[in-house]
Amino acid sequence: MNINFFMNQALEQAKKALLFNEVPIGAILIDNNTNKIIDFAHNLIESTQNASAHAEMILINKANNKNNNKFLKETSIFVTLEPCAMCAAAISEMRIERIYFGAYDQKKGSLESMMKIYNAKHYFLPEVYGGINEKECSNLLKNFFKKKRIK
Repeated sequence: MNINFFMNQALEQAKKALLFNEVPIGAILIDNNTNKIIDFAHNLIESTQNASAHAEMILINKANNKNNNKFLKETSIFVTLEPCAMCAAAISEMRIERIYFGAYDQKKGSLESMMKIYNAKHYFLPEVYGGINEKECSNLLKNFFKKKRIK
């Protein structure tokens, strides 16, 4: 599996979010058996006026509709920012096997930065890999918020 290639695809989704004046977070879901992209998404919170329209949640719903199964087993998710508690719980519930994320989220990250949600015994425990293309993912977010503060 070409981890950098897939994270770059997630970054492309994050850049698309910018076109909608959304926080630039992108995600893609990969089939672990074929290494093919199942689906992709980016944040749509502002566009939909729905605080739960995180890239991961949109991606999970899109992929689940395609899959016609209650789980997304044998898949990996690539996301440009460490998932929050809502997204981490959804990833676990869907039985996604691996999470690859870019930037660490010191405010709401729930995998390694803040609450470490998967330490709880009752969660399905995906493998977690953080800091993939971290600098580029982080800079995209920092530049977005820097421009917001200037306006």
